[in-house]
Amino acid sequence: MLLSFEELCRKEVIDIATGERLGFIDDIEVDIESGSVRSLIIYGGAKLLGLLGREDDTIIFCKDIKVVGEDVVLIERDKSSESAKSTKSRKTSFLSLLK
Repeated sequence: MLLSFEELCRKEVIDIATGERLGFIDDIEVDIESGSVRSLIIYGGAKLLGLLGREDDTIIFCKDIKVVGEDVVLIERDKSSESAKSTKSRKTSFLSLLK
């Protein structure tokens, strides 16, 4: 299957191990020497309209991609790897948003 970058950006990324919706693909990392795609990147969301910076980006390595469907990309991240940590902060109260 051959996809353009524009078509790839329209697909939502879902982790099949946790069911977490990670977002849509924003960028790719390409190895210039070999001409291959190394990873997909989902940019972190803005905190407080961007005034407090951004959340961490999510990097998805090609080895983690299991299925590329018509609407979604299903991945399974290694639980022991650093990339398996959720990049979305779980805030439970208004005061925790100010930290």
